[in-house]
Amino acid sequence: MTGTEAARRLIADGCRVLANEGLVFGTLGHISARHGSGMLLRARGPADLGLQFSRAEEVVPATLAGDPLEESPYRLPVEHPLHGETLRLRPDVNAVVHAHPPAVVACTIAGLPLLPIAGAFDIPAARMAHDGIPTYRRSVLVRTPEIAQQMLDAMRDRPVCLLAGHGLIAVGDSVPQAVARAIAVDNLAKLTLQIAATGAPLVPIAEEDYQELPDLGGGLNDDTVWRHLVARLPTGGVQQ
Repeated sequence: MTGTEAARRLIADGCRVLANEGLVFGTLGHISARHGSGMLLRARGPADLGLQFSRAEEVVPATLAGDPLEESPYRLPVEHPLHGETLRLRPDVNAVVHAHPPAVVACTIAGLPLLPIAGAFDIPAARMAHDGIPTYRRSVLVRTPEIAQQMLDAMRDRPVCLLAGHGLIAVGDSVPQAVARAIAVDNLAKLTLQIAATGAPLVPIAEEDYQELPDLGGGLNDDTVWRHLVARLPTGGVQQ
């Protein structure tokens, strides 16, 4: 298997994980990864069955400007600038996830902030919330470089940005890391909604408690989480 084939399978598995974990529905949402001077991006074909059934062949190479690099029946999503501009303007990023978690969308509509309200329960989520999870306030498709740049201005150097009334973008060194970050933020949004529904205030944990939370490292936060998420898929990952 070539490196490109393995990368395509990884992206397809990531899309299926997002669907399996409830962060996307139908055909909406996509994942990309840096590939040479361009990117690999989950595209859509005439017989698309949705992200739950993503196949490696649906992941296509393109320039960062969104020009396909090979003949294919699959079309890039209209929000390809969300991926291309992120990879172009953030050299620290190798993978981009765009998803539509309902809990995240609900929090942005209700104006509920994602705070480090729990610590050891989900340390990656607590660490991201403590450092700040920004929000891009326009509820629009990120379908032009100009809109993508506005989104990135709001995101700054953070690993995740909420998109008001839309979803989120999560980035990382790898597809597994970006997917794990998206899921951690989704879990925090679900917890936020559950607490808000009781009428209790959203109170961050004490700073001294936060300082006791260790960075468990990518071996646990990303690799182990990824293996678990792929194992949860109905067929254990893309085989074609």
